[in-house]
Amino acid sequence: MVKVTVHNWDFEPVEELELPEEIFSVPLRRHLLWEYIRVYRANQRQGTASTKTRAEVAGSGKKLWRQKGTGRARMGSIRSPLWRKGGTVHGPRPRDYSLKMNKKQKRLALRMALSQRFRDNDLIVLDTLELNEHKTKELRNRMNKLSVQSGVLFVDSIADNRNLFLASRNLPKVDFVHVDTLNTYDVVGHRKVIFSKPAIQKVTEVLKP
Repeated sequence: MVKVTVHNWDFEPVEELELPEEIFSVPLRRHLLWEYIRVYRANQRQGTASTKTRAEVAGSGKKLWRQKGTGRARMGSIRSPLWRKGGTVHGPRPRDYSLKMNKKQKRLALRMALSQRFRDNDLIVLDTLELNEHKTKELRNRMNKLSVQSGVLFVDSIADNRNLFLASRNLPKVDFVHVDTLNTYDVVGHRKVIFSKPAIQKVTEVLKP
């Protein structure tokens, strides 16, 4: 077991929490993290970019002028890619960019990311993430007490923590996620990860090998 101190919003220690080593003390394998991020980003791509070929653009199929005798280059269609408003050659077409990664690797990647944040002292646990009001100023003042400015990810087990959600959305590089949607990309993409106590207990239950 590893121990982490649970603080309140004023960064005063409240209690100590024991966390399992198999989740928060996992050796880092950079290649697996890289592979997860590659798969995650590929799966975010919509793949809807599309251009029209000469078969799809509007225009008559009539030959523009006779083949010989005009002194002009021969031309068979107004939809030729050589012409303005003609078809596009080798342009993007709708495609599926998605990649697959098995569940075991995804869970291991998340455990490694959380372990690295814990080793770097970038994982903070608070007894609660609830705010009295949804003011950005209040959240900023509380973050100052925690000595964090930006690059912060708040993770809570309360799905409708509306005050924190509204207060955080105006702050640059500060995000809020529910613990059920937490993923490795979120953890790696933020310098500090701040859990509520119930949230980190939920993560411990879910990621238990």
